[in-house]
Amino acid sequence: MMNLTSKEVRLKARPVGMPKESDFEIVTTEAREPGDGEVLVRNIWMSVDPYMRGRMMDRESYVPPFQIGSPLEGGAIGQVVGSKSDKLKVGTYVNHMLGWREFATGPAGGFTPVDPTLGPIEAFLGVLGMPGMTAWSGLFKVAELKDGETVFVSAASGAVGSVVCQLAKAHGCYVVGSAGSDEKCKWLEEVAGIDKAINYKTCGDLTEAVKKAFPKGIDVYFENVGGKHLEAAIESMRPNGRVALCGMIDQYNDTEPRPGPTNLIQIVGKSLRLQGFIVSNYFQYLDDFFAEMGPLIKSGKMKWEETVEEGIENAPKAFLNLFKGANFGKMLVKIGPDKPA
Repeated sequence: MMNLTSKEVRLKARPVGMPKESDFEIVTTEAREPGDGEVLVRNIWMSVDPYMRGRMMDRESYVPPFQIGSPLEGGAIGQVVGSKSDKLKVGTYVNHMLGWREFATGPAGGFTPVDPTLGPIEAFLGVLGMPGMTAWSGLFKVAELKDGETVFVSAASGAVGSVVCQLAKAHGCYVVGSAGSDEKCKWLEEVAGIDKAINYKTCGDLTEAVKKAFPKGIDVYFENVGGKHLEAAIESMRPNGRVALCGMIDQYNDTEPRPGPTNLIQIVGKSLRLQGFIVSNYFQYLDDFFAEMGPLIKSGKMKWEETVEEGIENAPKAFLNLFKGANFGKMLVKIGPDKPA
């Protein structure tokens, strides 16, 4: 096999507060040839996601922390270019967790074939990947959505939130989402088809804006932001309402604890259920997820946006932009061409 060089992004220092580009370094190394039962994959697309911020801290969590001086990890789509496994042939497109590098080598069991007939291959990092599965799991398995309910979604134009919105609409729900710009709000109403979008940066009192949008109250709140959004949602929740706690990006870079919502006592009086969740707990439902998403995508009823940075060297920039609200929909990094030259 030809000697291949591979650029990879390593963690240089653990961020304090908002990460900086100097917390990362780009290193050129040699791609390792596959051993028995292994494959070599040329990465084409990679994902950056807010949860990765937690892995940059040296603390216990549901996934191990990133190590200083080691390449970062995350979702990626690539093509097998070398194989010593009878499970994956050269040319197969695969989904895996060895992103942040141009080439990845590992056991074939760590790479999952993707079906490019279901959608563009990069969609397996978005609507057909972890963000889409997160949306589906949180909405149906955690919040136990019923047809026709009222649903509030924070960060509604993001990779997860936009799928939540459209799945809820597909089940006849009244859906309101929040976003941080008029452009994003317009997309939510005119393209994603939700009933109302709230620009949380210009609406004034968010609690009052949410109350006005939900004259009959909220049955399900899908939480991606935390802070004032959670407080506003609790204020308008109906009795026996459910909250799926997916993420709280508003607090990921905090260096000191901050006060929680001031109205938590309402959880008791309204008999609310707030449940956090991790998407990996629901992977046994992948077939059900694809069964619902496939027809929606093929019929054109599932819309999505992508923000793309070109080149592995711009992966840190793409990650940092997540916390600046610079992404519209799924944030992706294009590492290489879809097909080899």
